[in-house]
Amino acid sequence: MPTDARRPADIAVTGIGLVTPAGPDAETTWDGLLDGRSVAARDALLIGLPVDFSCRVAGFGGQDDERAVRLGLAAAREAVADAACPGGAGWPGARVAVVLGHSGGGGAAADEIATALGATGPAFVTSAGWASGATALGVARDLLRTGACDVAVAGGAESLRSRAAAAGYGTAGVLSSRTHDPAGASRPFDADRDGFVLGEAAGVLVLERRADARARRARVRALLAGYAASAEPRRSGAATAGRAAERAVRAALADAGLGPEGIDQVSAHGSGVPLEDLAEARMLRRVFGGTPPPVTALKSVIGHAAGGSGAVEAACTVLSLVHQAVPPTANLDRLDPEIELDVVTKSPRRRPVRAALCTSLGLTGQNVALVFRTP
Repeated sequence: MPTDARRPADIAVTGIGLVTPAGPDAETTWDGLLDGRSVAARDALLIGLPVDFSCRVAGFGGQDDERAVRLGLAAAREAVADAACPGGAGWPGARVAVVLGHSGGGGAAADEIATALGATGPAFVTSAGWASGATALGVARDLLRTGACDVAVAGGAESLRSRAAAAGYGTAGVLSSRTHDPAGASRPFDADRDGFVLGEAAGVLVLERRADARARRARVRALLAGYAASAEPRRSGAATAGRAAERAVRAALADAGLGPEGIDQVSAHGSGVPLEDLAEARMLRRVFGGTPPPVTALKSVIGHAAGGSGAVEAACTVLSLVHQAVPPTANLDRLDPEIELDVVTKSPRRRPVRAALCTSLGLTGQNVALVFRTP
């Protein structure tokens, strides 16, 4: 339980697990992100469709939700191993929560992970559109702060590699149609962007109260210092686009006890959808003023994994704090002249990163902002 009920407990990230199109684990994924090249390619599963390419994770069978379960389980196992959590009789199963984000809902992934890990505390899925994975991290943090669990295995997993997703999102006009150049299709904030690229991925963090992590001499990678969520009316129009996201960002900063000047990096939602990128960029300018911190958009490399993306990008933001580097945004050849941001491109930017903001925004109107800082 928290040692001081008057002050919210600091929540530590003690384990990281990633399975993405850039690599089957956190280390390989990080190296792929630093390389700054998209992994999008033609996909045999999508042959014959107007958009026939995706960012694919190699080595995992199954389709759609079945793949999401397998991706999530692999990421969870890596995160728990990375956290050096005790297994067997030493694992406090009844005090371990599993919270996993998936935009389609359904508890299969959370159930599978909980069963595999012997976690018998709360186990459920959060479904908040594309912000589902980031929502799971915020909910898990609050479970720890209330004392409902002692360890939380939390994140998101989803696969958009399906003919139904390709057809549906293609009809909606939000997919890139750059079929002549799949590797150049995902280009957030670029003047020639035309939509997102289908992807799949899982990102899982092990969260603990900092005092508990210290007591077992665990390695603390970062602190999850701020979390906030908001909803944007779907028919709000261009004039108000991004206002709810702005509220979430400002609330997350306040929750972390930081002003805009305290943020050293932004991991943007950056989907590559033209109006969505523009709304996010203008929102960040309103929050940070004339000197926004360096921005990166990781979907440029690994594509869009829907409800899994927020957790994947949060895990990668933690790695930025660990390695003190901002990964580059792929395919940014010409910044949209209406976007006034310092977007990192071409190569990683090595710089002090003490606190970082991660945004997760959705076409359906849900927004989540997370703030991580060094321990």
